[in-house]
Amino acid sequence: MTEDVPAAPAETPEPDAPDTASPEGEDDARHSAKMRKKKAARDRMMAAKSGEKGLLIVHTGTGKGKSSAAFGMVLRCLGHGMRVGVVQFIKGAMDTAERTVLETYPDLVTIRAMGEGFTWETQDRARDVAAAERAWGLAAEMLADPAYAMVVLDEINVVLRYGYLEMDPVLDTIAARPPLQHVVMTGRHAGEPLIEAADLVTEMKLIKHPFRSGVKGQKGVEF
Repeated sequence: MTEDVPAAPAETPEPDAPDTASPEGEDDARHSAKMRKKKAARDRMMAAKSGEKGLLIVHTGTGKGKSSAAFGMVLRCLGHGMRVGVVQFIKGAMDTAERTVLETYPDLVTIRAMGEGFTWETQDRARDVAAAERAWGLAAEMLADPAYAMVVLDEINVVLRYGYLEMDPVLDTIAARPPLQHVVMTGRHAGEPLIEAADLVTEMKLIKHPFRSGVKGQKGVEF
């Protein structure tokens, strides 16, 4: 009887040598090359855009944050030592936290709340029109003064939509402002002539809001 011969043990594979071209290594190299390429393209683009001009900026849409974004720009101007004028067109009945802060910089900020409050509270068109005209008179003075690096016309889009001010004279005054002065116009329903004239338009879109769930405006968020 033939004696069974034990099968030879299976060979144990030797450990692989370190892979110097690991996927991680390839990803790092590829990412580095891609970012260098993007930076070079951006540097070329920025080098070609050397001009300066005063911008007409519009914040519109049904979402919150239009005025807040404008006040953020105001704070940025303050950081650069730039003088700013702010006219609030339909918030005269409210003292805002932003106004409280800005009034601590009297040498750099002129802020006026000229409206009589929100229009659904006054229910008086003639009174609203008169308030809008007074506010626009002050705004026009700021727009003619080169000392103001930025002028914020808060909620003026609403005033224009309701016809409290005429669009063409407003746009003509803005077009005649000092060449390096920035203008920020806020409020929902910005008109097409304004959007066409603007250099930068941002539309805030409402997706979700706690008010719809019965939550009132929160300090530090809404006011």
